[in-house]
Amino acid sequence: MLLRLSLTIGALAALVHGIGQDTCVTFQSSSSSFTVASNGKAAPIILSSDEWPGVQRAAQDFAADIQKVTGIKATVANFTSSTPARSSLPIIVGTLGKSTLIDQIVNSTKLDVSSLENQWEAFKTQVVANPLPGIAKAYVMIGADKRGTIFAMYDHSEQFGVSPWYWWADVPTTHQSSLFVAPSGCSHGSPTVKYRAIFLNDEQPALQNWAAEKFTNGTGAALTGSPFNTMFYSKLFELLLRMKANHLWPAQWSSAFGVDDPLNQFTADYYGIIMGTSHEEPMMRSIPVEWNLFGQGPWDFNVNSQNITNFWINGTIRSAPFENLWTVGMRGNGDEPITGSAPIALLEAIIANQTQIFQDVLNVTDPSIVPQVWALYKEVEGYYDEGLRVPDYISLLWSDDNWGNVRRYPLPSERNRTGGAGVYYHYDYVGDPRDYKWITSTQIPKVFEQMSIAVDRDATRVWVVNVGDMKPYEREIEFFLTYAWNSSLWNPDNLDTFVSSWAQREFDLSKGDAGTVTEIVTNLTRFNARRKPELLNSSTFSLINYREADNVLAAWTTLQDASTAIYNKLPEGTQPAFFQLVHHPVLASANLGTMLIAAGQSVLRASQARLSANAFADEAETLFERDFDLETEYHTLLDGKWDHMMDQTHLGYAYWQQPMHNSMPQISRVQKNKQALPGVMRISPEGTLAAWPGDNQFQCAQMFSCPPPTITMDQFDPIPNKFIDVGAGGPAPFTWTAEVNASWLTVTPSHGSISPNNTEDRVFLEVNWNEFEAGAQATVNFTAVSGNPPTTLLVQAFIVPNKTEVPADFKGFVEGGGAIAFEAEHATRNNTVAGMFWRVMPGLGKTLSGVTPWPRLGNNENNFTAGTGPSLEYDFYNFNGGNLTVTALVSPSGNGLGADRPLGFAMQVDEGAPQSNYFFPNAAPGAEPAAWDGLNGFVANSIISAQNAFEVEAGAHTLKLFMIEPAVVVQKIVIDTGGVKASYLGPPESVLIS
Repeated sequence: MLLRLSLTIGALAALVHGIGQDTCVTFQSSSSSFTVASNGKAAPIILSSDEWPGVQRAAQDFAADIQKVTGIKATVANFTSSTPARSSLPIIVGTLGKSTLIDQIVNSTKLDVSSLENQWEAFKTQVVANPLPGIAKAYVMIGADKRGTIFAMYDHSEQFGVSPWYWWADVPTTHQSSLFVAPSGCSHGSPTVKYRAIFLNDEQPALQNWAAEKFTNGTGAALTGSPFNTMFYSKLFELLLRMKANHLWPAQWSSAFGVDDPLNQFTADYYGIIMGTSHEEPMMRSIPVEWNLFGQGPWDFNVNSQNITNFWINGTIRSAPFENLWTVGMRGNGDEPITGSAPIALLEAIIANQTQIFQDVLNVTDPSIVPQVWALYKEVEGYYDEGLRVPDYISLLWSDDNWGNVRRYPLPSERNRTGGAGVYYHYDYVGDPRDYKWITSTQIPKVFEQMSIAVDRDATRVWVVNVGDMKPYEREIEFFLTYAWNSSLWNPDNLDTFVSSWAQREFDLSKGDAGTVTEIVTNLTRFNARRKPELLNSSTFSLINYREADNVLAAWTTLQDASTAIYNKLPEGTQPAFFQLVHHPVLASANLGTMLIAAGQSVLRASQARLSANAFADEAETLFERDFDLETEYHTLLDGKWDHMMDQTHLGYAYWQQPMHNSMPQISRVQKNKQALPGVMRISPEGTLAAWPGDNQFQCAQMFSCPPPTITMDQFDPIPNKFIDVGAGGPAPFTWTAEVNASWLTVTPSHGSISPNNTEDRVFLEVNWNEFEAGAQATVNFTAVSGNPPTTLLVQAFIVPNKTEVPADFKGFVEGGGAIAFEAEHATRNNTVAGMFWRVMPGLGKTLSGVTPWPRLGNNENNFTAGTGPSLEYDFYNFNGGNLTVTALVSPSGNGLGADRPLGFAMQVDEGAPQSNYFFPNAAPGAEPAAWDGLNGFVANSIISAQNAFEVEAGAHTLKLFMIEPAVVVQKIVIDTGGVKASYLGPPESVLIS
């Protein structure tokens, strides 16, 4: 079988409080440890008076964090000759080259700070002997720059046990009586990604309504009405810094960061946050809000260049005093394409115009010293592909397709640009084929898979993730930023340790319970990523084939039970955090999924004249109202702290835009007091929409006077039994019996009673294959007895088993039910070529995992011709020969190496000719292919079904999956031998003989 690589960072398994960093904090003293707080005393924290104001501010947080953990208050003071007292052993904090205190210590002790010189946001800490006159030793925390120093303190705070989400998700702090640090301290070099940002977007109705209630009393800014003032952003800036982010794209659609509050820009700079504006808001000005307020004429550079230039000049003047990453270029008003017949020439002129503004306003002769980014979003990427170029020093921000699939990464020829490249990613989106912004639906393994390619291909200058309202994406946001901070810590096989460490940090769980939470989170996000909740409907999961809907319901029930068990055992003070971060998303998602399936079952059963339709309709209505109850529970939590944060509608979509109100899915009922025409009993076999007796359009092609149902059973079917539902056709109660004329067929149960209080029984049929003789058939007689005097109703079902045999020495997957299906992970052999192999991406995708060629930069980044690359082999046995369709269920990744290197793989059966499959169609530059869009497109289905056809005789065979291009992710393979049925997730995995 295909093996996963072992963990490469064993330290992660031991992390409880700190995620994604080495630990140097302990809670028990040793002979060499330095005391931060113990026995009622805390080490004083001292800084230099010339230190950065943001560092001074963060030091106050650092002291408060020590007090949160220990109850001991640490003093914070600027250094003078009298502070601290000579008997004190202080913590000395400062920035290299900025703090005269730190520089004095470095010079006097010859402390090695070479790892910090000319570095970005790096830090080191350690115990230093005799750092200052009269001080025997101190714990010295040094940053390479102001954020390096800030991150050093927050890094320790997290290890102390203060979650970055202590305010934003009400995570309690675990009390410790003492805090110590190792004398060698902690250190970190420059981060993997230079600029690490979130983007608040689509902030109505949730985030904006919440902020208006909590920060403005509903009044909002004078010009914009926006609630996003300095009080709001101060909370956000601290959170970002605690997660080691350094960059922000602020809320935009009814807000303007520089206008909403005159202190916003100053506050960002004071905290140490580098500000930017979104992909469609150049020159630090909000579009459309600021243009609608202050602009003159149309937002069209073709006809209104001077007024737009003046607008940009004013924005540059306003933002010049602060640290920024400037978005350049231009899109149309309201995030639309620019107008005009020559967009490439126009954009080149716009970039030149903006460059001149930088030179004039910022008084620089070299514009390359001004940090700039140009977003290759939608059609803008198309302009780039068609020849548009910008100065080499401008960072290129490549984008995903708004659904978490990065469209393109830097080619080898593009990786030597001085401005580098980055990625704009989405956890939230408004647009085709449908909005998704209600609940968490992003898988961490998917984020890793896509963003690790960005690391491999040097797209590490700037990462921005669109987080919508921010809540409820807390955990996924932190992973994105943690991975951007230090990508080297993470690989496909230790991603679950991120969630387990997170669960221990947030909820103070045991390792075992943290493992349970990891499983909960994995399945929650998997289930919601299969198809976004906004795209689900009552027939997404098959109601009749492969027990798909039943299995989905059972999985949601298991998930709710597991989450509830953890929630109930948590201390009262921890429950609000768990409710926000885990429990509510589970309950709300499960409620929605269960409601939609119940609605679908009501419609199906009504069409089958089954009284049970009414109970399912009732259930759907109850769950529809419970959806609001769960929203209310969230909003009333902690005396309404998060009121409005779940305002987002999510039920009743008619097109891409959010509905203005949640509305019920379609349900159906039968008249509860009227009897079905054919009689009291309804017989509904598994795998059909039909029911007997009486006419039903699904019974046979003629749709009337159809024969009794025939049920086929297969020895190697992965579902080992079949069921028949015996149901009420109206209000009349009856008793029923099931009699079978073959000893090899078991019917369970064989009798029962049906009434309005018990509207149906499920009867399972199972073949004893050891007793069955090939060619035999059976009849099951279902007899209902009702009324007084009693009357009987007989319905027959014919059972046709199919007994098959495989050679005694065969090992592999066996055809059953007309299909062979297996998870891509479950290969028989994994063949390496040129140092490359197929690696498992655990937890990725719709059912189990994915496999992808590894390492991605192997083979000198060249592809392989079909049949020559690394391969996976799957042994299988089919009983039905002929033309078999082999479908690889592939992640809907984009052609990240450009149109000349489309994603592709090859398949081969036995020694036949390999067949190439380039499954992602090319499209017009900047556009998506038609198959991407729509309610049955690639992104809606979260999968691409890539098909190959082979002429295969019955017997034992080997299917080979070859790499052609890197970054292909195959999740599952289905071989249709003539019996694959319609479903969303595909047939269950076949029987494996091993």
